[in-house]
Amino acid sequence: MNKSVQLLGALAALCMVAGSAFAQAWPTKPVRVVVGLPPGSGTDITARAIAASLSAQTGQTFVVENRPGGSGSIAMNVVAKAEPDGYTLLVMSSSWTVTPSTVPNLPYDTLKDLSGITMLADIANALAVRGDRDIKSVKDLIAAAKANPGKMNAAVIGAGSATHLTTERFRLSAGIDVLSVPYKGTPEALTDVLSGRVDYCFCPIGNVMPMVKDSRLRALAVSSRHRTSTQPDLPTTEEAGVPNSAQPFWVGMGVPSKTPRDIVNKLHTETVKALNSPEIKARWASLNQDVRIFTPEAFDALLREEVVSNAKLVKDANIKAN
Repeated sequence: MNKSVQLLGALAALCMVAGSAFAQAWPTKPVRVVVGLPPGSGTDITARAIAASLSAQTGQTFVVENRPGGSGSIAMNVVAKAEPDGYTLLVMSSSWTVTPSTVPNLPYDTLKDLSGITMLADIANALAVRGDRDIKSVKDLIAAAKANPGKMNAAVIGAGSATHLTTERFRLSAGIDVLSVPYKGTPEALTDVLSGRVDYCFCPIGNVMPMVKDSRLRALAVSSRHRTSTQPDLPTTEEAGVPNSAQPFWVGMGVPSKTPRDIVNKLHTETVKALNSPEIKARWASLNQDVRIFTPEAFDALLREEVVSNAKLVKDANIKAN
């Protein structure tokens, strides 16, 4: 055998051994967890819980660093440009797959520069109306909208956000003509649903259910692909008769795309261990969110699918870039 070929083979084997040893040693220093939303947000709470579990499991500190702004694109750019060594992680909401269509001139490529580890939490957005309305089902809401074209309105939380896309997908799939009214946050949107200024909204189920319990709001359905484990009697919008209306909302973890696969696999193993722990399961239940685990390959496939699907929705709904 040619000596140069033998040398290349030996070097390749050595690199494989070194890479495996590096992954086994990871982490040997603090890990930065970059979060694309502000402190106190649902994504931040999820990130801090996972970071605490990973710290306990590995014996290293996982430090949460909030980098909000740009619909999450600021945090994603930080991670996309970071050294791909397993010491910079991304925790981001499903805006991850929305920003390629709603934020112009991104300084990174969402699918080429970032890779997924797993979904951390599946969070249902509830379709809510005021509790004393005569609208008791999704069919009632659609019937009312079709009887009054252009006169009903929906609260939209964050122009171009994942929640905005949820509202628009439902509108298009249901074939109704309603006006979208923008709000900066969930509290303001729910206040106007309660006052009757707007007719309905899609809001995180954890914000809606306390008001459902005291009859101020009525939850009609959830926009996710699955029923939520904390409110299993609520149908999905698709189950309620609106095909192609599912718009999942989730929190997931990622890394720079060139992160060695051994480290990706070890991080995935540790994260799955944390997600399966009784402590995290109880915490997620208290937050009205579900554990939903993906392999890195399956999560990357989901990211690709959603980027394409959301781009079509933005075009069909004529949603303007931020």
